[in-house]
Amino acid sequence: MNSTTPTLPDTDVVLIGAGIMSATLGLMLKELDPTLTITIFERLDVAAAESSDAWNNAGTGHSAFCELNYTPERPDGSIDISKALKIAEQFEQSKQFWAFLTEKYDVKEIERFINYIPHMSFVMGRENVEFLRKRHAALTQSALFKGMQFSDDRAEIESWMPLVMEGRSAEQIVAATRMDLGTDVNFGSLTRGMFYLLQEKPGVTMHFHHEVEKLRHKFDGTWSVKTQNLETGAELKVRTKFVFIGAGGGSLPLLEKSDIPEANGYGGFPVSGQWLRCINPAVIARHHAKVYGKASVGSPPMSVPHLDTRVIDGEKQLLFGPYAGFSTKFLKTGSYFDLPASIQFGNVKPMIMAGLKNLSLTKYLIQQVVQSPDDRLAALREYLPDAQAQDWELAIAGQRVQVIKKDKKQGGVLEFGTEMVTAADGSIAALLGASPGASTAVSIMLNLVQKCFPAQSATPEWQAKFREMVPTLGHQLTDEPELVNQTRTHTSTVLGLITPAELGIS
Repeated sequence: MNSTTPTLPDTDVVLIGAGIMSATLGLMLKELDPTLTITIFERLDVAAAESSDAWNNAGTGHSAFCELNYTPERPDGSIDISKALKIAEQFEQSKQFWAFLTEKYDVKEIERFINYIPHMSFVMGRENVEFLRKRHAALTQSALFKGMQFSDDRAEIESWMPLVMEGRSAEQIVAATRMDLGTDVNFGSLTRGMFYLLQEKPGVTMHFHHEVEKLRHKFDGTWSVKTQNLETGAELKVRTKFVFIGAGGGSLPLLEKSDIPEANGYGGFPVSGQWLRCINPAVIARHHAKVYGKASVGSPPMSVPHLDTRVIDGEKQLLFGPYAGFSTKFLKTGSYFDLPASIQFGNVKPMIMAGLKNLSLTKYLIQQVVQSPDDRLAALREYLPDAQAQDWELAIAGQRVQVIKKDKKQGGVLEFGTEMVTAADGSIAALLGASPGASTAVSIMLNLVQKCFPAQSATPEWQAKFREMVPTLGHQLTDEPELVNQTRTHTSTVLGLITPAELGIS
């Protein structure tokens, strides 16, 4: 580094990226040890402007109630619900942490970021109806999914989702499930509120318009982080004990800059997205649900079609999509050189092998890219038969970068979940990937803290604080129905939602 580069005071923690992950980790660490100093760098001028933003986020309040890709059908016809159980439990942990913050801090910035919106799955065709019936039977064995309703009665389904059923052929076989405890979460609002809380704490500084240029691991185990102010061009450096890279699609290039051995072999495959956004208030008012269907064969999880009610900045919105696309950018505000610049000697083979084994995905993305407005309207009409083109406009969603990593048997595999990469000494960690992402941020960060701060995490003080922030930590909620009910009633009350009892779920 240039010795003339201005230097900030040493800090305990550097967070790169002002999204939901960094906000969660920062607040968690300050609760565990209020003496920690934290420095945050964000390349944009505001927090939560990329993947965490409500208009960019491909899904809100993921709790596995309606997402059919979390419950694949096995070759023998049975339903694998293991991932759904895990995600549902992780989302309960997120709500507990948000309730903890809400109880402790009376800050209006984090109010009303969460609302009850019924989560529904909707399928068409006899084979899919039987899949949904088996899925419902399997999930409702768990306390986490108690109260989920199944119906193949057209009149009942019409009462749940009238717009979806209006104009639909009477000959079509359909079925749906409904979970009233589903929620809509504005992660943009939540993230900005959490950073507001974090900045109020002593020892925390935020630097917007700062892009990280270099990461150097020093002989004493610390990291030297060099940034550039994107407005002025001025450089800045800081020395820290721990670095977290939570920059969404921008995490992979930063991880590569760290040169840690654990980063070798990781690559990224960017997938862009678009929405059809309803602009007719009368249509928006008549739909109140998140209705998820089944993804096309070969399509990524972020492309699961859904007709999605959201509450953004206090106003009800209705989106359909997302329509997938391809861009070499890793961020919505990134560069077209992001993908080629990320290709290195260590990851070129895994990326080629993963590409060869996912030709169906490539074909799907090409089909999506060349879609016409009429094609997009036809896709919408599968879920909204009477949809009119003039009621909808095209909107650009966020970028997602799916993880590619080395695999001994296949050479390289494409992952659709999230992946935490940490150095052997725990001094740096990076979060890669997408879905379910934000909804499980608390669980992901709890695991990160325990892995990167093992000695402190084992102390009675930190253990007690973990349980204060997330009271059910260490429990298997799926096997404890009373604890599930107690927890949901408490978090619903604190977060300003109606209680499960008021929904008729005891």
